[in-house]
Amino acid sequence: MRELPVELYRAAQVRELDRIAIQERGIPGYTLMSRAGAAAFNLLRERWPDARRIGVICGGGNNAGDGYVAARLARQAGLEARILTLVDPAQLGGDAQIAWRDACAAEVPIAPFAASGLADADLLVDAMLGTGLEREVSGHWREAISAMNAHSAEILALDIPTGLHADTGAILGAAIHAAATMTFIGLKQGLFTGQGPACCGEVRFADLGVPPDIYLAIHPACWRYAGEDLSELLPRRSRSAHKGHFGHVLVVGGDQGLAGAARMTAEAAARCGAGLISVATRAVHAGLQAAVRPELMFHGIEVVEELTPLLDRATVIAIGPGLGRSDWGRTMLNAVFASDKPLVVDADGLNLLAIEPGYRDSWILTPHPGETARLLKMTPTQVEADRFAAVEEVALRYGGVAVLKGAGSLIASRIDGQVALNTTGNPGMASGGMGDVLTGVIAALVAQGLPLFTAAKAGVYLHGLAGDQAALAGGERGLLATDLLPFLRQAVNGISATA
Repeated sequence: MRELPVELYRAAQVRELDRIAIQERGIPGYTLMSRAGAAAFNLLRERWPDARRIGVICGGGNNAGDGYVAARLARQAGLEARILTLVDPAQLGGDAQIAWRDACAAEVPIAPFAASGLADADLLVDAMLGTGLEREVSGHWREAISAMNAHSAEILALDIPTGLHADTGAILGAAIHAAATMTFIGLKQGLFTGQGPACCGEVRFADLGVPPDIYLAIHPACWRYAGEDLSELLPRRSRSAHKGHFGHVLVVGGDQGLAGAARMTAEAAARCGAGLISVATRAVHAGLQAAVRPELMFHGIEVVEELTPLLDRATVIAIGPGLGRSDWGRTMLNAVFASDKPLVVDADGLNLLAIEPGYRDSWILTPHPGETARLLKMTPTQVEADRFAAVEEVALRYGGVAVLKGAGSLIASRIDGQVALNTTGNPGMASGGMGDVLTGVIAALVAQGLPLFTAAKAGVYLHGLAGDQAALAGGERGLLATDLLPFLRQAVNGISATA
């Protein structure tokens, strides 16, 4: 086992890596299977040291073979391991058949699957279906998934939880909800977005001894962004620095009754290091907001002519939070879109864009699945069925950089032709205002000179990291968007929450 790589692959790509290792490098397939089973068993002993009765549920193919190996090793270690199979072992072929025979030789009990066979297990191992699944699970497969999920014992999934699509992170009818997943050779991109995090639990990785140079033959489909370059992107500031060196963020939003969203965006930009922050909002809000947060420059704006000087002075414009969809919001949006400044567009800015589509490469769009659905004229369910396809289509259709928010947020750049995936963040961040804060974080990074794709990746990462630190300090439930602000300051300065 090793630290999780940043490279993510589609299932077909991982199968090709496996093929190269076996056919071109001469590594026996059963050697790889044996290593996979051993990695699973080692994780079993590490994470569940008190587990004695291990139920391994096997299907057919190599995923089942990994399970047979793990069961044999558990039996040989003195554990009460047994195999419940959904496929007649006599029908197994290739390396999986060898694994079955070795399990029989080790006297591992093997029986057809029945829910009653799970009764006294204190750990379950999912070795039913691997990464090749393309249609909804049904019949006895679905019944097995239901029985395992309903059991009190935790589940270890081998390679991928059964029922989870390896490429999209969507559930195909039903899926195992594992406490941990041991995946092999290459990280599958679907493990980390959509329903992937909920199904996988903790993800562990074993490369099975595949030579590193083999990976050079396959271009990853996606990359996990782990903030590895933040110290270079946000270096220690010069002792002679002044506010003009760090950009001017203009936030446009805060229609009648919606002042809070624009203010959260502005405060997030300030906490992430922008030199100056102006807020163009309705006049009724400006005075009160300035009194509460005097570091921000609030301007009561009712007509475009009042907005124009602010547009001219801005380094980057964040628009959408609290914008509304009234005539005022539409007028402000049109004026902003007519400028040549880099933009970060969220919330009602996206909803209005969906009505009157536009295209530019100098903006970052940050939709959640519902807003993405409106931009693409589809349903949120269709978006979630293939989040990768959806975020790439937004970037292609509208230009610039697109951020599809949610579990495993995705960032796609039309110009860079890349997709990045973020793994920071937690369910506590499913509360109002989090997107407004993210808009401010990204805008601040653009103001400080980061390219759009880089700013979007780093911004999503820092936003999630601050959320994780805030949850660590006070729990996930009840987490507010403004709770992130002090942790954002720590995060952009490379200070951990426990420092």
